[in-house]
Amino acid sequence: MGVTKTDLFTQEQNELANLAKAFAHPARVAILQYLLASNKCINGDLVNELGLAQATISQHLRELKNIGLIQGNIEGASMSYCINPEKWQSVQQLFNGMFDQIENCDPGECC
Repeated sequence: MGVTKTDLFTQEQNELANLAKAFAHPARVAILQYLLASNKCINGDLVNELGLAQATISQHLRELKNIGLIQGNIEGASMSYCINPEKWQSVQQLFNGMFDQIENCDPGECC
């Protein structure tokens, strides 16, 4: 059986790509910004805040939770979500590591 395309890349490259996909939808960015601004666990507030259907928000929350950016707790009949601070720190380090590489580039040698 042949190798998958992800096997051609490092674990870090695959993780950065998966995280970038999570940030690639404006609804997910809005959800993350709302969670960061509220600095607490939220539940039903997102429907009123974003103006999207509950089913749509649930899909985006599931994607963010699957990648580990948010975490959720069951409270009665509803779920509460908040930023996963450990993962958030890890994501920041991964992206900063890539962005910081530009400092090593000589502007005179670029096209």
